[in-house]
Amino acid sequence: MSFEIHTSGAPKAAIDEVVPRLVGELVASRITNGDPTVWGEAAEAEASIRLGWVDAVSVSRPLVPEILALRDELAAKGVSRVVLAGMGGSSLAPEVIAQTAGIDVTILDSTSPGQVLAAIDAGLSDVVLVVSSKSGSTVETDAQRRTFETAFRDVGIEPVERIVVVTDPGSPLDAAAREAGYRVFNADPNVGGRYSALTAFGLVPSGLAGVDIAELLDEAEATLLQVAIDSPENPALLLGAAIAASRQSPGGPRRDKLGLITDGTHIVGLPDWIEQLVAESTGKDGTGILPVVLLPVSPEVDSRPADLQLVRLVDDADEFHLRERHPGEILVSGTLGAQFLVWEYATAIAGYLLGINPFDQPDVESAKVAARGLLDARPEPTPAAFVQDGVEVRASDPALLSSGSIAGVLDALWARLPEDGYVSIQAYVNRLEMPQLQGLRELVAADSARPTTFGWGPRFLHSTGQYHKGGPDQGVYLQILERTDVDLEIPDRPFTFGQLIEAQAAGDAGVLAAHGRPVVTLTITEPQDDVLDLFEAAQ
Repeated sequence: MSFEIHTSGAPKAAIDEVVPRLVGELVASRITNGDPTVWGEAAEAEASIRLGWVDAVSVSRPLVPEILALRDELAAKGVSRVVLAGMGGSSLAPEVIAQTAGIDVTILDSTSPGQVLAAIDAGLSDVVLVVSSKSGSTVETDAQRRTFETAFRDVGIEPVERIVVVTDPGSPLDAAAREAGYRVFNADPNVGGRYSALTAFGLVPSGLAGVDIAELLDEAEATLLQVAIDSPENPALLLGAAIAASRQSPGGPRRDKLGLITDGTHIVGLPDWIEQLVAESTGKDGTGILPVVLLPVSPEVDSRPADLQLVRLVDDADEFHLRERHPGEILVSGTLGAQFLVWEYATAIAGYLLGINPFDQPDVESAKVAARGLLDARPEPTPAAFVQDGVEVRASDPALLSSGSIAGVLDALWARLPEDGYVSIQAYVNRLEMPQLQGLRELVAADSARPTTFGWGPRFLHSTGQYHKGGPDQGVYLQILERTDVDLEIPDRPFTFGQLIEAQAAGDAGVLAAHGRPVVTLTITEPQDDVLDLFEAAQ
């Protein structure tokens, strides 16, 4: 099994209409040859330094023995557990790789002080920390590295023996890590973070944890020829056309939301990786494709909004009974390595069809700047408009608050949804203690009757955050924060993890409000009790 795709209905019509043009314009072979002119003159400079992922399989091969040698070296010292400090593509790909292999990797892609403390309190005697940051200046990863350095020293372990760094050559982290004596793996600087699954960012933490990373590269290599050629059977051309050009009716508006359903595939967690790849690559210039991670029984699967195209990740897309049961859907199956490669090509092709640059993220920095400004200024917190059952309520627009109840505020927020709108739930909490919050997505989707996304903050800022600001003005935003006595100092930084995650939430809310996007913020003060109240209000 390499990669299979089956379509019917609207996505099949899109393929029939678009793929012959893609074949005639040599889009697949031009991407494979690293042609930066594919996406137009405005994107050429960025594309010229962002197409290294098409060669990732061959470029990454020499890394495999180095990673395995380091794994053996660490194992000889009794080090067997991997903690990964990384954000966005630096953490999402290794998470899928490890979960699919059934191997435990602690993913630390949060600034929740409770979550960082949990990773440390689980014990350090057998831990290696992999610090992954393409730019070398990611604030979350820098804070986590500083904290683990201190924690290692506190228990008599030299950090240089337990910290491995993955970064671009010449980054600030590269220079500092080498000066400190850390083991450093440099990734290809011509690969953007969300396209880096098959580079050092995906391979180092996974390989150190025990995944067969050579097999992962073999899986991708088996698909290279399929995606490289200008053929109407090229699965990347088919998938790119299906996700970017499916229409609500013949000649009608595009289906700009992409429901991702895991249904029988052996791969664990792939929709989360696809979400950040597609949303951050396409959500700009007022257009884009919004991925929505769904369950097979989610409300959207039942109601089938006209602007939602379903993708079902299955064990075998060629099985006849699946085609019969799921008409109008995109059925996809394949090995994990093949999935990574085909989705990367398909996303770049979707960018071509949408007329945007799939390699930049022009609106991500605004939330980072806003958070830094709040950390520097330390303004007094905005008082809650009201408190109900321990939940503090705030909103970007006072008109949303007029009901004086959480249920009324949510109804007012849903009322702001345009016909083609979506709800974004953003949970800046310790997800180890409140994993049940993710179930709120199903209730909100049913209550609002619109596609609903869910993201853990600040993790989502490195994926769907770009779409929220740069994509079409269709969203309404529900932030969920927690007020807790748990906090953690960040060594040599003038702020704590608690202050950092608060600034990230407030900064993003401010940027969304400045873009005219309505935001409601609910702050939980008693997590165990207040979560139940939220569930009741959302029904």
